[in-house]
Amino acid sequence: MTASLVLVVVAGTVAGGFVSGVSGFAFGMVAYSVWAWFLAPGLMAPMVVFGSLLAQLLSLGAVRRSLHWRLLAPFLIGGVAGVPLGATLLPLVDLDAFRATVGAVMIVYSLFMLAGRGVRLRLPAGRWADAVVGVVGGVMAGLAGLSGVAPTIWCTLRGWEKDVQRSVFQTFNLSMHVATLSAYAIAGRITAEFTPMFAIIAPAVVIPAWAGAHLYARLSDSAFRRLVLVLLAVSGTVLLGSVLIK
Repeated sequence: MTASLVLVVVAGTVAGGFVSGVSGFAFGMVAYSVWAWFLAPGLMAPMVVFGSLLAQLLSLGAVRRSLHWRLLAPFLIGGVAGVPLGATLLPLVDLDAFRATVGAVMIVYSLFMLAGRGVRLRLPAGRWADAVVGVVGGVMAGLAGLSGVAPTIWCTLRGWEKDVQRSVFQTFNLSMHVATLSAYAIAGRITAEFTPMFAIIAPAVVIPAWAGAHLYARLSDSAFRRLVLVLLAVSGTVLLGSVLIK
């Protein structure tokens, strides 16, 4: 592996780890925006899942006291049910069109919420609704590794305080990443060529994720909400751009 390639992997990991530490998500989109110009597409998916899993594990302590399993359970049950459905649909779906659509929705939603005074869900939204969102997240994970989009948007609509929001979507994402990485391993997608990549990512993500988690503790609920919306908009732009600039 060349020194320039090592630098690229480290740069994407550091940027993604810090953003994930602050927000609880978006490692993949940030790292992808750096890696996509230099790495083969087949390498990036397992690298993104591995790096995101580590970043979220390292920063989970920031919200451990707000973790309510009764609140989280419907999302996880729905997500576990949705992943195999997404995997089943994979051969039937145009992934570029799917990613472009998701990216456009993220951009429109985020800009609408940022431009408004703040919108909260007014309709009844109980555990069944949370489970449906979990299913959607699981399907999107099985299709394209986009597990966090639906739960993150849903949590902002619910208007929960920042620690509750983050504890839900971060733990959901972490669980989906464990399932996805396990599926990759079982399917034989984690080969020897990933060993040096993982060996670079693992130490490079520690300090950025830790620093991001400490910055998160200083954010108010409104500042965190704006940060999440901005990151959704940026992530949607990266996702849409990755399809259009092919």
